[in-house]
Amino acid sequence: MRSAFFLLDSPPYGSEKAFGLLNAAAVSGRMNAAVGLYGDGVYLALAGQDSRALGLPNHSDILYAYPEMRVLAHEPSLVNRGLMKAGLVERVELVDEEEFMEEMLQSGCIILL
Repeated sequence: MRSAFFLLDSPPYGSEKAFGLLNAAAVSGRMNAAVGLYGDGVYLALAGQDSRALGLPNHSDILYAYPEMRVLAHEPSLVNRGLMKAGLVERVELVDEEEFMEEMLQSGCIILL
């Protein structure tokens, strides 16, 4: 297996899912890892997150810590949540439905936590 697509479809805070998925993708150094933000997972793409009030680490900081990790945000998910005018973390690539599916299907495996 040479590549993996980590699919995050839940919000970045409120569970360990996002934190675990991001860390799993980050340590997949020998394979071409991509994180796909889909559904409520696109909230991770928003710039300027401040999770201190939650007492949790800022998950978008993980995106900066591992620049080799590709992060794709599903544009229709952003549109459905009224977030298209919101600023996105600059490390996040905005992709349409077709590009998102193509990236996912071309990977060696899809990991959904």
